[in-house]
Amino acid sequence: MTIKALVPIAPGTEEMEAITIIDVLIRANYQVTVASVDPEGALTFKGSRGIPLTAEVKLVDVADEEFDVIALPGGVGGAEVFQQSILLVEMIKQQQYDGRLNAAICATPALVLQHHQLYPKSLMTCHPHFKSHIPKNNWRDKRVTYDQLNKLLTSQGPASAFEFAIEIVILLSGKPFAWSVAEPMVPLPNLHYFDLGAKGV
Repeated sequence: MTIKALVPIAPGTEEMEAITIIDVLIRANYQVTVASVDPEGALTFKGSRGIPLTAEVKLVDVADEEFDVIALPGGVGGAEVFQQSILLVEMIKQQQYDGRLNAAICATPALVLQHHQLYPKSLMTCHPHFKSHIPKNNWRDKRVTYDQLNKLLTSQGPASAFEFAIEIVILLSGKPFAWSVAEPMVPLPNLHYFDLGAKGV
């Protein structure tokens, strides 16, 4: 059974986060759809550092499809576009209602999920700059945070994007398979993926 992932992007999306998520999920042999949330419908635009990003489709073209995960990269500009997209917010809500995984990194947990009160009781993290947006009882100061009850995965920023993406693979395909994806990329030992391979759990 093919696992399907949606990665929305928009003008101002953080390039490192978007590309890392897309790359890791493709290495996991997932069917990855990169969809533009640009209000003008453009498929190519500049990310947060001025690097061109290109989507395969417009978000509206895949709005009726089901995905095992919707993974939202950050970048303030991109997160603000996501925040204003009624369609994307509704897709996140439907994903949540159906009990499927939503994942968000950097500014998006604060500027999208928290802004729209999509996960009012969920544990989450985000970029430390936006910590004040998250209620104290919900905040977790961890690079990657998973709320199992709400099936929400969040992470803090560009340098945690690899850990975030591998965690998506762990949640959807298990630890041994995630290790098979991570090992060829030579992850840092302190990420503990070596333990996953050694223990086979």
